[in-house]
Amino acid sequence: MSRDAQVPSGQPDSQAAEGVRTLEVRWILPGRFGSAVAGWLGRFPGEVEIREDIYLLEPDLRGLSVKVRAGRALEVKAYQGSTGVLEVTGRALGRMESWQKWSFPCDRLSREDGDPVGWIPVRKRRRVSWFSLVGGETGCAVELTEVRAREQDWWSLGLEATGPDEARHNELEAAAANLFARSPPDLAEFGLHDSLSYAAWIRMPL
Repeated sequence: MSRDAQVPSGQPDSQAAEGVRTLEVRWILPGRFGSAVAGWLGRFPGEVEIREDIYLLEPDLRGLSVKVRAGRALEVKAYQGSTGVLEVTGRALGRMESWQKWSFPCDRLSREDGDPVGWIPVRKRRRVSWFSLVGGETGCAVELTEVRAREQDWWSLGLEATGPDEARHNELEAAAANLFARSPPDLAEFGLHDSLSYAAWIRMPL
């Protein structure tokens, strides 16, 4: 497997119109991760991004996740169902979710006058590594993210595979196998209870 610190930043126009299909697993846990967790993922090349995403909380559009990404793009994701459970024996259990995503330039949602009604800001510091079996835009992004929302600290480990339908599952499983080839630190537990999307997480009572 090749490892490249560069994460694809764009999609061809045809894909932008049709949306991008992804296969994702995410865990979201309370508090902050320590240096042991950072070092565990830090053994792979990665890039750091700091941004604020603003998620639509109300109305609740079932099956849809809507957010303004870093104040520059409106992102809409449609849930396509679960393809089962990702299991790395003794180390991780997570729900694999299929999504279709569209992104549009947007600069109309501003927080100059406070938080917009019905939206929730989520501040993120993301470190992203890219894994690919075949190269190009087919592969799996692995991100370790510090999350701040509603004056509380959280952190997230997420895997997001992109590419042709027949490749996404293989890319996700290969990235997970590479990541969990070394046991995570003792305090980091990746189980089904904490496996959920941001869209589900922001609607939980925090």
